[in-house]
Amino acid sequence: MMKSISLLSLFLFLFIGMGFAQNAKKENSTYLNQSPPGSTPQIFAPGIVSVKDRYEFGSVFTKDGKDFYFAIEEEKRPRIECIKYENDKWSEPAKVLASDKYGYNDPFLSPDEQRLFFISDQAMDGKGDKKDIDIWYVERQKDGWSKPLNAGKEINSAHNEYYISFTKGGTMYYSSNKQAENVKSNKYDIYTSPFSKSAFGASTRLGSAINSEHYEADVFVSPNEDYLIYCAERPDGVGRGDLWISFKDSKGQWGKAKNMGNAINTQGYEFCPFVTADGKYLFFSRDGDIFWVDAKVISGLK
Repeated sequence: MMKSISLLSLFLFLFIGMGFAQNAKKENSTYLNQSPPGSTPQIFAPGIVSVKDRYEFGSVFTKDGKDFYFAIEEEKRPRIECIKYENDKWSEPAKVLASDKYGYNDPFLSPDEQRLFFISDQAMDGKGDKKDIDIWYVERQKDGWSKPLNAGKEINSAHNEYYISFTKGGTMYYSSNKQAENVKSNKYDIYTSPFSKSAFGASTRLGSAINSEHYEADVFVSPNEDYLIYCAERPDGVGRGDLWISFKDSKGQWGKAKNMGNAINTQGYEFCPFVTADGKYLFFSRDGDIFWVDAKVISGLK
């Protein structure tokens, strides 16, 4: 009888232990097995994503947290890579969009995650000389992604278009210097374009609560369109480039944007914001590395 009890106890111990191990494994399967940050921004995945002496730009996770897309620059040529969680482990970074001729940057997924949007200076036919920077996308197919497709004339212009994010209804937020006289102008503003019947509609420039005579770009809009975060270069900022935030008021209007403060911004350059689908973490780039921080910092600024 005692022997049976001992065997039963051993079985229960092993069963419970396996359960804890499985739970621990599951918990560590998100965010590249990195320890979550608190209220102070931390470099994300040092040595894996944020690599010394290399420049990292925008990033985005899929909604299930299993694919991580990010842009890097080496030898003055930006490219987009992806790290996947497969077979109970994270893969090595793999190239998604790369070229010896063109640059690819600012990855962001459509709401249904069937399109990967990005910016590029590639020729319209993918063969000619580099052009101004446009917003492009590739479509998910059974064997990977399609060839790059231009997002169209309602968004792109003869000037530059930067960075992309979406509301859950498909409205695109992006930045452009299309109103400037010179394509090389640093006068970027934030625009929106509605999505309907498989096409983007005419773009609208946001008002003075968001835009100014200075540089505004790299905009992230929350899926519910209740706040947006963007990069601005303003004389009253903390550093060379800061993250600013605006919330919608009870009338559905964007409130006057405010600097996110010393909790986020430094004397350096903060840009490329992104909030994970679970609402837990704010990602952004700072001086060439990708950082993340507890997203409670957002609600604290309301």
